[in-house]
Amino acid sequence: MPGERRFDAFVLFAEMRTGSNHLEASLNALSDVTGYGELFNPVFIGAHNREALFGIDLAARDADPMALLAAIRRETPGLPGFRYFHDHDPRVLEPVLTDPRIAKVILTRNPLDAYVSLAIARETGQWRLTNPKMAKAAKVRFDGAAFDRLIARHAAFRDRVTGALQRSGQTAFWIDYEQIGDLEVLNGLAAFLGSADRLGELPGKLKRQNPGTVEEKVENPEEMRAHLGRLDPFLARRPASPDPASPPELSRLTAAAESPLIHVALPGGPGAAVADWLTALDGAPAQTDLTPREFRRWLRGAKGLSSFCVLRHPLDRAHAAWRQVLAAKGREANTVRRVLANQHGVALPEAEDDPEGFAGFLRALAAVRGGQSALSVAPDWDGQAELLAGMTPVLIPMRLLREREAQAALDAMAQAAGRMPQPFAALRREALAAIYRPEHDDLAVAAYRRDYRQFGFRRWKND
Repeated sequence: MPGERRFDAFVLFAEMRTGSNHLEASLNALSDVTGYGELFNPVFIGAHNREALFGIDLAARDADPMALLAAIRRETPGLPGFRYFHDHDPRVLEPVLTDPRIAKVILTRNPLDAYVSLAIARETGQWRLTNPKMAKAAKVRFDGAAFDRLIARHAAFRDRVTGALQRSGQTAFWIDYEQIGDLEVLNGLAAFLGSADRLGELPGKLKRQNPGTVEEKVENPEEMRAHLGRLDPFLARRPASPDPASPPELSRLTAAAESPLIHVALPGGPGAAVADWLTALDGAPAQTDLTPREFRRWLRGAKGLSSFCVLRHPLDRAHAAWRQVLAAKGREANTVRRVLANQHGVALPEAEDDPEGFAGFLRALAAVRGGQSALSVAPDWDGQAELLAGMTPVLIPMRLLREREAQAALDAMAQAAGRMPQPFAALRREALAAIYRPEHDDLAVAAYRRDYRQFGFRRWKND
């Protein structure tokens, strides 16, 4: 009887290209289980081009996402469920994680396979395959920095999920991509969910895409192997410590080649300009993408260390993020623009940047950062105070410099390191000056109040 069930809904935690479509199709083959797809994808409800379910449309869902979850529980015979990825509506995650009546299923896949599969799907435009004759093949270029970012995002999300389950005493059913074709494992999942049905065979509609080895699918396998060889997946180089391990954000550090200077580069800030300054200082490229071993070796050799962070004015930073929203290409960029327009009423200019659109984006930033949006907080949308706080397990900068005033302090650091001062290319402001309105200052303060208060920024027009 339904009243005897341990669960009255389920969530499948997964990521793109982990086989979640295939797994959900198998679950839907059970007579008493219904998966509704990506219920909380920012641009559709459950499946592409579906904009309503049980009388709840996109606008209503975005206004109250938990009402949709209540509806599928109320209206579905048997066990309803949905898929949830790290970039789905963040307001849903905490209530779902803390509800023991929602079964948790966690689907994993080798991150390298998932990364390459995602890159091929973006290149070919083929996201699902039902007829092998229609398969599209492509070779893609392995991008080490993009791969590292993907691993970090997925690991942070997985750690949040598993940590919440541990603290609340819940358990999850873990299943790997390689197991979604195992009938016995699938029936074990059915038993975990409390289904009275079992599968006699595997659903055969969806086909595996991109067979073959990873090295056959990339244009630069040697470069890929070299990058993977620098990683430390088992944290073997981590020193023993009683404290919980924190994922190091070493990708945000830029170290001088010879001088004892290291910069904490925050997303959306002048990281590239500081890297150029460090390169000019020593006449050799600054070091980025340090591994934990390289970072420790650099620190040991940095006599007279000076660590610093150059902070960008919040309005300059927000404007750079806005221009990136307008210029970015691809599926994720289109998703962001659609949510900004549909949920937050942001006017997206057809050609050049404009004052009204930027003002709308600033309002949206306040909503996103306040947990009032289906969008997650992108790193270059987050506050610099929050980003710096997240760097404390790795490196706390000794000096905080505001970008417009940084040249004098950088000159002093250069001289202290025995180097000739070099020019620092602060952000040019012509683009923002062309559309600036006093209202933008007010909206930026509302979105980034902590940055203004802690770092002493003034209104942009007076900066």
